[in-house]
Amino acid sequence: MGDRQAVSARPWHLWAVGFATLAWNAIGCFSYTMTRLGRLDDLGMSEVEIAYFAQAPIWSNAAWALGVWCALAGSILLLVRSRYAVMAVALAIVGLLGSNIWQYTLSDMPESLRDPGLTVAIWITTLFMLFYASRMTRAGVLR
Repeated sequence: MGDRQAVSARPWHLWAVGFATLAWNAIGCFSYTMTRLGRLDDLGMSEVEIAYFAQAPIWSNAAWALGVWCALAGSILLLVRSRYAVMAVALAIVGLLGSNIWQYTLSDMPESLRDPGLTVAIWITTLFMLFYASRMTRAGVLR
């Protein structure tokens, strides 16, 4: 019994990863929400940048929504120790891939929005979340 309890106990790093990714993913959700509400001027975006987001096809917006909201759900599911965090983050990766395909191959993104460092950071964070949630599930921490 002691070994099972030790394996399934909530390790300190679960809190650290859960809250850090929750804050990070909340920024993505905020950005998505401001875009959908047409409030990009409040974020200091130029007319060219606003027009770029306004002409995005519905499928890329759906992919972006899938990415940000599933990533946020993944963080929450980590914090409540649910094994479904893995599924949520996997769906977030599908959404991230879809939105990146449109942004970097099918659209004429304004130079001011091209930030490969941010894109790499998003990919690293999301892939880390998938790895971490998978490891915590295998360790019996997520149920």
